[in-house]
Amino acid sequence: MRSFWHSAWGLLVAANLFWAGNIVLGRGLVGQVPPVTLSWCRWFGAFVVAIGFAWPRLRADAPVMLRHWKMMLLLSATGIASYNTMAYLGLTETTALNVLLLQSATPLIIVLWAFALFRETPSGRQAAGVTLSLFGVAVIAGRGSPEVLWHLRLNPGDLWVLAALAIYAFYCVMLRKRPAVHPLSFLVAAMGIGSCMILPFMLWEIASGASIHGGLPSWIGIAYTAVLPSFIAYLFFNRGVELIGAGAAGQSMHLMPLFGSVLAVLFLHERFQLYHAAGIAMIGAGIVLASFKASREMRTVARPNRT
Repeated sequence: MRSFWHSAWGLLVAANLFWAGNIVLGRGLVGQVPPVTLSWCRWFGAFVVAIGFAWPRLRADAPVMLRHWKMMLLLSATGIASYNTMAYLGLTETTALNVLLLQSATPLIIVLWAFALFRETPSGRQAAGVTLSLFGVAVIAGRGSPEVLWHLRLNPGDLWVLAALAIYAFYCVMLRKRPAVHPLSFLVAAMGIGSCMILPFMLWEIASGASIHGGLPSWIGIAYTAVLPSFIAYLFFNRGVELIGAGAAGQSMHLMPLFGSVLAVLFLHERFQLYHAAGIAMIGAGIVLASFKASREMRTVARPNRT
């Protein structure tokens, strides 16, 4: 387990698998669990699950995080509260496949934020890797046909998701400025703060007449979102950013369409086509190209600010 904790790509692969499952499940819960309520249940549930594990470290690290309270509020608002709530709102008006494909814009948005905020420019290898992976996503989105791709249209749900991704990319880049505390302490504190930020909007949603339906399956789905794509995946991803930097770690998000396609075949009985294989191959090649030598190039910028 210790070696896995030091394996950036092992952590990132697992995180993206859990997130792909969250998107498929989130779409499945549309009509059963209101989107803002799902977001709050996810993060408050994750906080409850994690607090027992994190308490000794959280108590020791609390003074450091309090000194950096402005950064804690910013990261909690962007990475926890805003991103996930907006993504679930988007899922009420678009398909899980659309959301999975849009996720692959995240590495490019991260590169843009990194340049805008820190004047950090990607290497030629990273830029080529991002481009190649985006072509792979386009092959899947267009079903291997340029004509189909040209006629793709964004709906309001897609716009919600794109806005959410822009916010999450900002969070990824700003993670380098997080307080220099243990990753578990930071994550649990951010989940607690983020769930408090979501709470007023959830209460408003419930007051408007929304409620949870579907019985036990809906609650099992909520439990899944609280543990694997929340507590575990965020812990893994934050650690991956710490090890190789936001740009290289963000490239891993191209894995979500790959995993999502497999999950769709397994659970939604969708057919696996030749264009899926071609797109997946391009995504994989782009990830390898962009991440080659990434550990050495990005390790310096990945370290948290210790001032």
